[in-house]
Amino acid sequence: MRKITATLFMSLDGVVESPDKWHFPYFNDEMGAAIGAAVTESDALMMGRVNYQEWAAYWPAQSSDDEFTDFMNNTPKFVVSTTLNQAELTWNNSTLVTGDVEAEITKLKQQPGKHIAISGSGTLIESLLHNGLLDELHLMIHPVVVGHGKRLFTDGVDQHALKLANSQIFSTGVVYLIYQTNPDEA
Repeated sequence: MRKITATLFMSLDGVVESPDKWHFPYFNDEMGAAIGAAVTESDALMMGRVNYQEWAAYWPAQSSDDEFTDFMNNTPKFVVSTTLNQAELTWNNSTLVTGDVEAEITKLKQQPGKHIAISGSGTLIESLLHNGLLDELHLMIHPVVVGHGKRLFTDGVDQHALKLANSQIFSTGVVYLIYQTNPDEA
């Protein structure tokens, strides 16, 4: 069965919104290698509406001179949204996941293939965790307090035990934590 893995840049105060405003001073070859390793383990992307719309406006316009851009543009993308329709998904290899989302994602996980990767899409991650569909949560915690912005989990989220599967500290002070979200099933 395929795993759904979510990777997020996070500040010390839990902010995941707009990492483009605080993340780049901490990016280095170590982080690039960790992201590259996660990419090689996946063959599909999953995202919510907001993330899809931001990335669909950005990635197709990028030069296809590097592997990561090619990966972003050519990899199958599953877009979870209740407000978009399939005709609005103009980015290459994008498929709408709607209706009984839990059942549709369960079917996707049962298909052959590598991991399905999520980057960003905090609302989607929270929903998948709540429904037992998220398998791993990869957090790159940056040594910065942002002070405001959307946090990964909103108030009122049910308690959910996680198991630390791996950890690494980059020379920039970023702590990379990989949690299994269903430790009893691992």
